[in-house]
Amino acid sequence: MSTEHDTAADAVREWKHWHEGRTESVSAPYGPLALQGTHWLADHPEGEIPGLPGRWTGTPDAVVLTAGPDDGLTVDGRPVTGEVRLTADSGPVADARVAHGARRLLVLRREGLWAVRDFDPDAAARRAFTGIDATAYDARWAVPGRFTPYAEDRTVTVGNADGKERGLGLGGELAFRLGGVEHTLQVTVEGDGSLWAVFADATSGTSSYRFRFLRPAAPDAEGRTTVDFNRALLPPCAFADHFLCPFPPPGNTLVGEVAAGERNLIDR
Repeated sequence: MSTEHDTAADAVREWKHWHEGRTESVSAPYGPLALQGTHWLADHPEGEIPGLPGRWTGTPDAVVLTAGPDDGLTVDGRPVTGEVRLTADSGPVADARVAHGARRLLVLRREGLWAVRDFDPDAAARRAFTGIDATAYDARWAVPGRFTPYAEDRTVTVGNADGKERGLGLGGELAFRLGGVEHTLQVTVEGDGSLWAVFADATSGTSSYRFRFLRPAAPDAEGRTTVDFNRALLPPCAFADHFLCPFPPPGNTLVGEVAAGERNLIDR
């Protein structure tokens, strides 16, 4: 029969496996460390993006890529010799339709605007990466939570890591007790029912990155889920400056220190 000690040991092993998986994921050839740039086509009305071959033109419903043999671009593995219409890539970066050698040029659409993201496995940040500084598992940071959906989804305007403000969709509130103190976080409900929170705390910007993500599992029929700060995540913009990470919405800065989960990148 399982004992309390066995359960605790299982939790530690699961966390170590999660941490190892995160390290592998972010350092993968087309992980976030490989992002070299996010180029908004509205900033390049002539269609010429510095450092990228070809001509990229946004239309209301597609991006038109114009290139010749000397540009070395391929779409779906075939050389581009003329015009190709592209819609937003929806799968993994490695499966992006446009490639330039080992690089993958991912087409992105956000709030009606087109952009091209340049992922290069030889990016300096990826070569310099030595690991994620994460606090070892501590059961005190995994607590019961209860999700209460809003009657209607809400959108709040928040700053983003690139200096612009954008809408952040919110589907409800997640309540929990931490160290005897009641807290709530405004959260987004993902397509699979899981939750996503952007939060800060007293460690943010000092012993931890300036904000972090939390992804609790989908609540049950009564709104119950686990709030596990051992799995607090660094946002993508901690790995590359070219991501559009949203800052925490109002009310999502917790009082006190959350000394758990991923904290920062390990310095060389």
